[in-house]
Amino acid sequence: MRATLHSKADSVEATMRGNRIGATAIQCFAWLVGLGTAHLVFAQDAAARYPKMAPVDQYLMADRGAEIALARSAAPESISRDATVLVLGRKGYETAVAGRNGFVCFVGRSWLGPFDWPEFWNPKVRAADCLNPQAARSVVPIVDLRARMVLAGRSRAETVSALKAAFGNGQLPDLESGAMDYMMSKSAYLTDEGGHDMPHLMFYTRVKDGRDWGAGAAGSPVMSSPYWFIAPSEQPQAKGLPSILVFLVAAPNWSDGTPAGMHDD
Repeated sequence: MRATLHSKADSVEATMRGNRIGATAIQCFAWLVGLGTAHLVFAQDAAARYPKMAPVDQYLMADRGAEIALARSAAPESISRDATVLVLGRKGYETAVAGRNGFVCFVGRSWLGPFDWPEFWNPKVRAADCLNPQAARSVVPIVDLRARMVLAGRSRAETVSALKAAFGNGQLPDLESGAMDYMMSKSAYLTDEGGHDMPHLMFYTRVKDGRDWGAGAAGSPVMSSPYWFIAPSEQPQAKGLPSILVFLVAAPNWSDGTPAGMHDD
């Protein structure tokens, strides 16, 4: 990645202004964290379009090689080439490639997003993720349980209950400090709204207030959202789950090194 987290905010913003889909994706994330109301109509429409889980086949990728390639495209090749790669089977995620650098790449589906996300059941979502070792140890187990529950036909409420029980009896680990996720794939599909994709980095933290990172401040490239539920009114449902605040930082390049403003779609 040519730019780092220490890049000046104005240089990131200039890059994103040139990205014809990145701006829309950022606006979508801004709605998710309650920074505006312009997307409420879209949210209502999305909830109506995806009221329940689609047939399992719609969430699967028939071409195993294509899923591996998409998962690897989440991060620069220097990282993903030695990562473990997971693919989604009918009962959950399976190891397709054993890695050696501690990173884990996979293609996330819609039901790995916040439980009150309007697109929670959107079968088109293909979110390429590549998690660092800290996230691989502490976030991937959450991903695994959520996938197994959903593919077994469990509801959102049942999945939340299973997660609470797993944390309560120590089956799921505490979030490790430094857990982060590369999401820089040029081929990902993150949302139906406007442009479907943007390169960015995600950071899983125990931070209580996003303002501590400048999230949402004018001119800041940083945004934040609770991991489990988006809306403040839904936060009581997260009682019994560990508090996780996720930060998003836009990246100027796709994982292949090309500027985010250059997209083939």
